Amino acid sequence: MMRIITYNVNGIRAAIRKGFLEWLQTDPADVICLQEVKAHMQDIDTGAILKAGYHSYWFCADKKGYSGVGILSKTVPDKVVNGNGVHQSDMEGRVMRADFGKASIISAYFPSGTTGDERQQYKYIWLDEFMDYISHLRKTRKELIVCGDYNIAHHEIDIHNPVSNKKSSGFLPEERAWMDRFVASGFVDSFRVLNKEPHHYTWWHQLRPSTRLENKGWRIDYIMVTENLKSLIVAVDIYPMVKHSDHCPAYLEINLKS
Repeated sequence: MMRIITYNVNGIRAAIRKGFLEWLQTDPADVICLQEVKAHMQDIDTGAILKAGYHSYWFCADKKGYSGVGILSKTVPDKVVNGNGVHQSDMEGRVMRADFGKASIISAYFPSGTTGDERQQYKYIWLDEFMDYISHLRKTRKELIVCGDYNIAHHEIDIHNPVSNKKSSGFLPEERAWMDRFVASGFVDSFRVLNKEPHHYTWWHQLRPSTRLENKGWRIDYIMVTENLKSLIVAVDIYPMVKHSDHCPAYLEINLKS
């Protein structure tokens, strides 16, 4: 059995100041995929993370205080691979992978298009590049668990107000169509396998604190698994009461075969 969390921490140092290390000490999962760590290696207190029970692996952006992903694990992975082989994505520290037996766990931070047309166009390019990366990886790694901040609310059930956000980045038809293609390529949204209910979100607007109190959010953080793992899903959850970030953790428990 493996317990997996995906969590956009919106700055690992800021999260630590808000109690992230103490949360780690509660043993929330066996593997924790982090996004938007916003730090360079020398700025991360890996010793304190190890003391909390986790080996840590990081793929940071070239630009300080920006993007970056990490994977924390109770056990040492068989292999860790940084990047997806595309220069700009790797420069921004967006994808890393850890192998555990036959399964590979990916931590990915999808670009946001909220800062303007240029980044929105890059987001579309990145999505296609990521699809190519995953398709190639599946030729040798058949069991994939793709954790991350996808920066896309897939269906209307995944966003508090779909009508007013139909022209908002993160809920655009083109982005949602990409999610359709990704699922059609052989992935399942692990959360929706066991939970079909509305009002489950993983991100709330940080400039509008009342949206979290009123649970007016978006579900943009996912743990997608290849279809061959669907029957092994044991439990899923979302933890809105964990508050080190404007996101919250999403959880999957899966009975991986050795």
